[in-house]
Amino acid sequence: MRDNERACVIMGREEKMKKILVFGSLNIDIVYSLEHIVRPGETLLSSNIEKNAGGKGLNQACAIAKTGLDVYMAGCVGEDGDMLLETLSSFGVDVSNVKRVKTPTGNAIIQRSGDGQNSIILFAGANRVIEKSMVDSVLSSFSQGDIIVLQNEINGLDEIIRGAKDKGMYVVFNPAPFDSSVFTLPLEKVDLLVVNEIEGAGVAGKSEDASYIEILDAILEKDPKNEVIMTCGKNGSYWQKGNNRIFEKALTVDAVDTTAAGDTYIGYFIASRELGYDTKKAMEYATLASSVTVTRKGAAGSVPEGREVFSC
Repeated sequence: MRDNERACVIMGREEKMKKILVFGSLNIDIVYSLEHIVRPGETLLSSNIEKNAGGKGLNQACAIAKTGLDVYMAGCVGEDGDMLLETLSSFGVDVSNVKRVKTPTGNAIIQRSGDGQNSIILFAGANRVIEKSMVDSVLSSFSQGDIIVLQNEINGLDEIIRGAKDKGMYVVFNPAPFDSSVFTLPLEKVDLLVVNEIEGAGVAGKSEDASYIEILDAILEKDPKNEVIMTCGKNGSYWQKGNNRIFEKALTVDAVDTTAAGDTYIGYFIASRELGYDTKKAMEYATLASSVTVTRKGAAGSVPEGREVFSC
């Protein structure tokens, strides 16, 4: 499927595929393997160091592409961003809307502990130099019904959300990392809000020890039209719109690296629904895909291929 030209026959129905645009972050990940996450004042010796392609935008774009769907990446990299463009292209992601700038590419310093958990420090770099002229140029290639996927690692989100909605695009927003800037955005124009339990509590204005249902209800009370997905790690995931709620339990696996788990879930959920599966089945596939991801080290490279997920 290229350039949205090929019709797709899924579950007995034939229709044109929508264009999927991921407008988001592209990072160079420097990963340190440690016995445990460094405590304040502590110095640890790393057993290994890796340099990988990452960033929530890049990871989500690669996850969607690995399902076999066309996906377009938009964002900014510096002169040091070749490996990111090469990674995206290797998975079939269209990078014609990725702009090179003089600012260094975004970086992430990732601590990966022996039990697979991680701690991440971000340097935004080129991810925060997106100009309105670029937003207008990128969105000009998309139209009503197309899908845009966003995260909170780039600037210009207000213009992007408003511009995409004005064109009638379906807006997916993952407010990660969560901070107070999220409340300045036109969240009422977001169609699908995807959060983990910490981000969800932040958006809802609840404490992190609030129940998952309390968090979901508080988010939807602010904008009842929204769809919300909340991923809760080993405690599964929830989808809710209005009074309709679906729960999907997590799968038990031996995790070695959770870095791209959430991004994999988002990519596979979006792709599964676009491929014609209902919300419940899309959650099942997203859960399966993310459970595979955490058994592998790395970010984009750890995301499973569609044949590993949809054949199950």
